[in-house]
Amino acid sequence: MSRVGPGWCARGCAVARSVDTWIPGVLSRALLRSLCARTANMNVEERSEFVRTAAKALYVNGQSTGHTVAATERLADVLGLRTTLLLRWSEIVLQVDSAHGALIRLEGAAPTGIDMNRVASVMRAIDELAAGHLTPAEAGAEIETASHAPPAPTWLFAIAAAGGAAALSVIYGVYHLAAAALIAGSGGMGAVLRRRLAHLSDNAFLQPLCAGLLAGVVGALAVRYQLNSSLRLVALCPCMILMPGPHLLNGGIDLIHGRIHLGASRILFAILVVVAIATGLLCGSALLGSDIPVEPAGRGVPLWQDAIAAGVAVAAFSIFFSTPFRLLPWPVVVGALAHALRWCVMTGLGFGPVGGAFVACLTVGLILTPVAKHWQLPFAAIGYSSVVSMMPGVYLFRAASGAAQMTTDGGASAGLVSGTLSDGVLAAGIVLAMCVGLLLPNLVLTDLGERIARRKWVMRRT
Repeated sequence: MSRVGPGWCARGCAVARSVDTWIPGVLSRALLRSLCARTANMNVEERSEFVRTAAKALYVNGQSTGHTVAATERLADVLGLRTTLLLRWSEIVLQVDSAHGALIRLEGAAPTGIDMNRVASVMRAIDELAAGHLTPAEAGAEIETASHAPPAPTWLFAIAAAGGAAALSVIYGVYHLAAAALIAGSGGMGAVLRRRLAHLSDNAFLQPLCAGLLAGVVGALAVRYQLNSSLRLVALCPCMILMPGPHLLNGGIDLIHGRIHLGASRILFAILVVVAIATGLLCGSALLGSDIPVEPAGRGVPLWQDAIAAGVAVAAFSIFFSTPFRLLPWPVVVGALAHALRWCVMTGLGFGPVGGAFVACLTVGLILTPVAKHWQLPFAAIGYSSVVSMMPGVYLFRAASGAAQMTTDGGASAGLVSGTLSDGVLAAGIVLAMCVGLLLPNLVLTDLGERIARRKWVMRRT
C-alpha cells in the first residue's frame, strides 16, 4: 500500500511548507511542489495506467516480486496515487483508490522472460522522476520505450549460445576439437531455432523442447559417427544453456517471503521447462537409436582452463539476459573467480560438488547483492548468470535418461538404479546449495540495508 493519499497534490504542497521531507529520502519540499505542478494535468486514469505499465515491465522481465512492488509503490507516491499491487503468475492487479471510489486495472502478465536491460531502464526512469530530473511525460515515454526494447540480435544470441555450450563442454572435460565444434554448432542452431519459434508461438515450453530435440539428434549423430565419448557432451552441453535458473531463484525468494502461490508457480514453471528440455533430448537421441548413459558426469580440468571457460559461459548467459554491456564485466569476473574458488575448495579442501557450489554461490551473493542494488538489476538474473557453470544439468539429464531406461522390457540393473538415484540426489543437492548460497547473503544484506535506511530517516525526522 502506498503511503500517500489521492489528494496528494493539495495536501502535500501545504505540508511541504512546514517540513523538510515528505516522502522519506525521496521528495524534498521544493521538489514536492514541482511534482505537484507537473502532475496537475494528469487524471487518475492516466496516472494509474502509467503505474501499471511500469509494474508490468518489471514483472515480466525478471525483477523480483519485492522490488517490483516497492518500485511501483514509489512511483505511485510520486504521482499522488494510493495503490495496491497484486502479482499472480499470469496477471497483475492494480487497485487505485480515488475520491470517486476504487479503480481496478487487470493485465495479463506471465513472468517468463528475463531482460536486465529493460528492468534497469525502467528502474532508472522511476528514480529520475522521483529525483525531479524527468517530467512524468518524459518518464512515461522512457518506460514505454524500455518495455519494448529489442533483445540481443539473433546473430549475437546464436554466437553466445555456441560459445556458452562450448565453454561448458570444456569445464566438463571435452577431449576432441571436433566434439567441441559440434557442441558449439548445436548450441548456435538451437538458439536460431528458438528465436524462429518465438515468432510462431507464445508457448513457453515449445522452445526448450525443440532445442533439446535438436541437441539430442546432433548428439546421436555424433555417437553414430564416433565423434562423441561416453560422456555424451555433444548432446548434453547445448541443453545445459537452456536451464531456467532465474525462475528458481525468484521462486525461492517468494517462498521465503511467504508468497507461496507465486513462489510455487515460478518453481513449477522452472521444473516444467527442465522436463521439456529432457523430453526433447531423450526423444532426439532415441530417434537415431542412441541414449544417455548413466556414467561419471565429467573429467577434471586445470584451474586456469576451468576459470576461463566459466567466464565465457557467464558472458554468454549475460547476453541471453540482455545485460547492459557496460555492466558485463561484473558477472564475468565474479563468475570466473567463483568457479576458481569452487575448484580450489573441491581440489584442495576435499569438498564435494554440493559443498563447492555452496561456498562459490555464497561468495557470489555477497559480492553481487550490492552491485545489483546499485545498478537496479534483478539479482536472480545477474546472480544466476554468474554461477550458471555450476548448474547440475548433466546430472539432471543423466537421471532422466536412467529413469527412462528403467521402463524398458528388460528391466533395470542394480547399477542403473544406483546411478540414476545418485545423479538425481546429487543434482537436487547442488541446486539447493546454489539457491541457499545465493539467496542467504541477498536476503541478509537487503534486510540490513532497509533497516539502516529506516534508521537514518528516523534520525533526520527527530
